[in-house]
Amino acid sequence: MCGTILSGAAISSSAQAQDAEQAAPAAAPAADTIRTIVVEGAQRLEPTTVLSYMKLRVGQPYTQEAADQALKDLFETELFKDVSIRNNDGAVIIEVIENPVINRILLEGNKRIKEDKIYPEIRLAPRQIFTRSKVRADVARIIELYKRKGRFAASVEPKMVQLDQNRVDIVFEINEGPKSKVQQINIIGNEAFSDGKLRGEMVTKQSRFYRFFSSSDTYDPDRLAFDQQKLRQFYLTEGYADFRVISAVAELTPDKRDFIITYVVEEGDRYKFGDVSVESEIRDFTPEFLTPQLPMKTGDFYNAKQVEDTVERLSETAGLFGYAFADVRPEFTRNKDTLTMDILFQVAESDRVYVERIDINGNTLTQDKVVRREFRLNEGDAFNSFQVKRSANRIKSLGFFQEDLEIEQKQGSAPDRIILEANVEEKATGELQLSAGFSSVENFILQASIRQRNFRGKGQELRASVSYSSFSQSIELGFTEPYLFDRNIAIGADIFRRDLNSFNFVNNNRETTFEQLTTGFQIRAGVPITEYLSASFRYGLSQDDVTLKPSLFFTDSNGDGIRGNSAGDVCDPILAGRFLCDALGSRTTSSIGASLIYDDRDNRIRPTRGQSVVGSIDFAGLGGSVKYVRGRLNASKHWRVLGDFIFTASAEGGYIHPLENRSKTPGDGIDDVRLTDRFFLGEPQIRGFDIRGVGPRVVRSSTVPGLDANGNPINEIVQVTNGRQTDDAIGGRAYYLGRAELEIPLGSGARELGLRPSIFVDVGAVFNVTHPLLLTDLQTQRQRTILDADGKAVGVAPEYLTVDAEGKATTTLDAVDANGNPNPIATNFVERFFGDTPSPRVSVGFGVNWNSPFGPFRIDIAKALLKEPGDDTKLFTFNVGTQF
Repeated sequence: MCGTILSGAAISSSAQAQDAEQAAPAAAPAADTIRTIVVEGAQRLEPTTVLSYMKLRVGQPYTQEAADQALKDLFETELFKDVSIRNNDGAVIIEVIENPVINRILLEGNKRIKEDKIYPEIRLAPRQIFTRSKVRADVARIIELYKRKGRFAASVEPKMVQLDQNRVDIVFEINEGPKSKVQQINIIGNEAFSDGKLRGEMVTKQSRFYRFFSSSDTYDPDRLAFDQQKLRQFYLTEGYADFRVISAVAELTPDKRDFIITYVVEEGDRYKFGDVSVESEIRDFTPEFLTPQLPMKTGDFYNAKQVEDTVERLSETAGLFGYAFADVRPEFTRNKDTLTMDILFQVAESDRVYVERIDINGNTLTQDKVVRREFRLNEGDAFNSFQVKRSANRIKSLGFFQEDLEIEQKQGSAPDRIILEANVEEKATGELQLSAGFSSVENFILQASIRQRNFRGKGQELRASVSYSSFSQSIELGFTEPYLFDRNIAIGADIFRRDLNSFNFVNNNRETTFEQLTTGFQIRAGVPITEYLSASFRYGLSQDDVTLKPSLFFTDSNGDGIRGNSAGDVCDPILAGRFLCDALGSRTTSSIGASLIYDDRDNRIRPTRGQSVVGSIDFAGLGGSVKYVRGRLNASKHWRVLGDFIFTASAEGGYIHPLENRSKTPGDGIDDVRLTDRFFLGEPQIRGFDIRGVGPRVVRSSTVPGLDANGNPINEIVQVTNGRQTDDAIGGRAYYLGRAELEIPLGSGARELGLRPSIFVDVGAVFNVTHPLLLTDLQTQRQRTILDADGKAVGVAPEYLTVDAEGKATTTLDAVDANGNPNPIATNFVERFFGDTPSPRVSVGFGVNWNSPFGPFRIDIAKALLKEPGDDTKLFTFNVGTQF
């Protein structure tokens, strides 16, 4: 772009014309008086607007200097692509070509940074005047954005697409380039600590292949400054009070792809604590009481973090006594000769503060009382910093508001008054879920549920769910009122109907053994005892109907070859086992229970610290046909360790004691606790084992004739393919289970995806059940029908089940009947009882939780280290589309 001053005939403003003028310069004309000024070429701007940008006026003398200044003034407006000025004996003509108008702004090539992150950096906008300086500034801002994301090789090429009516589209073509990694971190001047130790304190890490989930090895200038502060904090906690970072330099590698960072440090001398004391002007805070409570002692190495924590602790302690604005200041005295640091904590005088008002802002749906009743302070109470913090945690635990909620403390109308202000941001509390998935436990799953955790803004919970899978169908309705009649009493009710199918494994194939249909309801109530201790009570009534598949497990009393089709057909203990036959029937359970709960966790959904202990007891026998007492104890504790790692240790156990005698004769193998009331253990409680894969079980194996190495006939227990191998878990009266799990933090990118990996150790056992009466423990006589040649029954003959010295049972029943139909028991078999021992089963492994777009996903890979004969192990398990 250029401007040319013309006198007389018009001359082009092109570079060629300028070169011609330089080759043959003309004599400067004499100054003329400006008689008229005419603007040509303006399309959007008024001529008067163009004239207002320059100082040329009618009546002034026209000079070269005045024309040059006018050109300069017009170009500085950045409204014109080109300007020329002609003077014809005082008639000045100003010819302009306006800059185009921006029609739209487009981005191409951006994949790593989304458009909604780039557009706010661009100052140009549609309907603005295009200028090259603004384009250059926007290019610089986009490149700076990519640098902040660690992509220093990024480049931006602006393109202009000419349109009609003097309009243009601006296209920023972006070449993002690779991420700039930190290839190496060098530290110079450190003597007390190794390079590796200091690198471990930094947020920035050296690029390594195993950090593909982390962004810590990406170069970031802001992170470089933060790491200098981290180094200083580390040295100050180790006693080096004079430590400083002399320089921190980041250099690009020759290939311009990665960075090498070099720190130059000066450690200085190491100090110890000298005299440490407290001076207080608050009446309730006496130095004699506070000084012995200080964590640092004379002779300990100086620790600046300990000093900061002590200041915070003294302030919180003052807040416990109502001094909200207590001023605690440490006074340092450095003794360079003895390398000691004397510290005097000065607690200035302040007024005891009372709560003037509690304000709640931002709640549009949730009623004020729902938030206000979680406050541990009331208006007029003495201020207490601990109760303020506890109030914030209780409000966050509701799950209705943002996670980073804080209660602000503001000065009230007087020095001894304070205003507590809770600024909440409501989030969605309704959940509607329609899902289909696949589980290694239940195969195909269909689930629909609706839940509102803040029904009508009153904090009530309303829920309904329906689920269907190969082994379970259920429908449940529930309602909970956390504050009955605005009193701190929770009450709730549930109505349910569940159809559960138990199954065994036949050569790794599932086969239904019995079905349990449960219909009932439960009423619940809970009351707090203290801030962290509460009690709950419940009453439940349910009807259980347990059935076996007659065609598989019933006798054929009329000899027609069809099992379970006549009134005389009953459960066959040879086919089903005495333990399954014993579970059949209809029963009613009327139970009352109570729980005592201690819970001070910071978050009930995903806790990072705190513990919970739950002890419960249930008594069945208030009417109904089932009578027992069952007790359970659950405990868990959570720690944040090694930075952001979360370690969880949990333990639980239970025992059920029968209050009835179901055994008809001594030694009949009938346990006084029904099969459906016992404890079972396996997947998913203890990983590394199959569902109900731990604990007492009866395994029946077929024995078929075979040949030894010499060709002699033998009988051996084998895994056959005709369904003759059965494995039935029968549960126990007692169990225990322990877990230790370490959740591993990932980079911000993985956290945004909802990935939470962990490593774990599980230990547990279920035991204590009456030894079942195995069929091979008896000489059993049965009747078999004798058929004539036409297949008609002509009588019965005795059939005997005999047991040899090895415990193998054989029958006298033919392999096929007269019609050629196979007899399912005409095979030799042996039954064994396993697993009734409290010996621990132990497994270790790792897993990943993923909040995927199509539902929560959990995968576990676990190896059983300790197991007992009969236990069923499983290496790999996963769940999709259901809750864990």
